[in-house]
Amino acid sequence: MYFAALLARTEDGWKASDTELDDVETLSDLADLARESSPDEDTVLVLIEQEGAWFGVVRIDGEDDPRIYVSSAVAAARSSYGEILLTDELLGRDPDDGADLDALDLDGTEDGEPDHQDGEDGDADSSVPSGPVGDARILDDFGVSEKELLSLSEDALGEIAEALGASDVLETVR
Repeated sequence: MYFAALLARTEDGWKASDTELDDVETLSDLADLARESSPDEDTVLVLIEQEGAWFGVVRIDGEDDPRIYVSSAVAAARSSYGEILLTDELLGRDPDDGADLDALDLDGTEDGEPDHQDGEDGDADSSVPSGPVGDARILDDFGVSEKELLSLSEDALGEIAEALGASDVLETVR
């Protein structure tokens, strides 16, 4: 089960709204959606979780580039919503990887047959780390340190909202 919410910081405190991500295909789409929720260019946090598997935080401050933290890149990579957050830049990949046809390894596995040379079961992308990725200091100025963020697990979004003083508003949209 997935849950996604927007927390917009206003002069009156945090304002929460649930959001539907079905029409969001890229990080840019997600950032635009977040910016629309805060006409005063206040900080907006997009909180996404797949229950028991991973959570992500996207921070948008005005027109600045989004900052991202994902608790488990490999788990998020298996999720359509997680794939929105796992940009090439976040994963440290060159966006042009594989674009050069001369560099492709055409060894007979290109017809959909997995290449099992590495001893893996073939369903995990080896370029995706198994642990957290992104900016673990994304919430430092809101009282959630890097160490605290990295240690969150079961009710991560609830704990983040509690630290922000926004647990009541987040619960209204859950």
